[in-house]
Amino acid sequence: MKLFLNVAGAATLLASYGYWQMRETEQAIAGFRTIVAEIGAEAKDASFDADGVRLLPTPVQRYLSYSIKGPLSGYKVVRVAQKGDFRRPMMEAFEPTVASQVIAANVPAMVFSATTPIIAPIWARAYDFYAHGKMEMRAKILDVLTVVDEQETPELDRISLRRWLLESALYPQALLPGGHVRWEAIDDDSARAIVSSGGMEASMVAYFDAEGRMTFMQAEEDGDLTTSYHGSGEHVARSDYRQVGNLMIPHSFTISRAADGQIYPFWMGKMEEIIYKIQSLSMFKISKSY
Repeated sequence: MKLFLNVAGAATLLASYGYWQMRETEQAIAGFRTIVAEIGAEAKDASFDADGVRLLPTPVQRYLSYSIKGPLSGYKVVRVAQKGDFRRPMMEAFEPTVASQVIAANVPAMVFSATTPIIAPIWARAYDFYAHGKMEMRAKILDVLTVVDEQETPELDRISLRRWLLESALYPQALLPGGHVRWEAIDDDSARAIVSSGGMEASMVAYFDAEGRMTFMQAEEDGDLTTSYHGSGEHVARSDYRQVGNLMIPHSFTISRAADGQIYPFWMGKMEEIIYKIQSLSMFKISKSY
């Protein structure tokens, strides 16, 4: 009987500790979402400057004409729910994963959070946050055992800035002239996008098809495939464009690491939901375990 009570007491303590850790993680993610939403709400509105657009590289003009079908409605913040398959760093197997992002549409700031299984019934909760030029990245197994805890460094900050650029097909107003992104011409099907914020720059080359859809973006430098995190990845492919309000938004994606001329996918999936808001923060109370 005494042994049973001891075991039961230890189990209760462990469960209580796990619950406390889970609450701490979710409160941190909720706080980051609020910070990003507030940054987005305070940012300057994007505007479609027809004269400025005509000065952009030809494929970028084609893309903006395809992706922006009418007034931008002053949206400031994007909330995305995603579902797909994720491969952890230096692993080969993919696991079903759900994720959510809250992104400032007109200024580089975002938070990504995801839940993915390790070995049933063990799962991991991960997030990465970027705002005001600084990043934070963390992953925990069962919300208890921390396996990734990366604080900001100049290189990680730059990678996180590139992540905002990599996701920009979800908020194409970010790619208009007058914002944080400028364009350099390459050829009829591609152009270099350079994002600047807080004295830091990051770039990717965007590729477009004849209709104007952005099909993929890729970094021009190799990634370090030995890190314990994927970071932004160096390559993203987009497809399944659908109209959302006045925007044409890709609903399928594959994000990959890249080095030595090869790409290594690690996050493949679809948009489950994408919502654009002007200022309201109430809609960011996410009920699903994203």
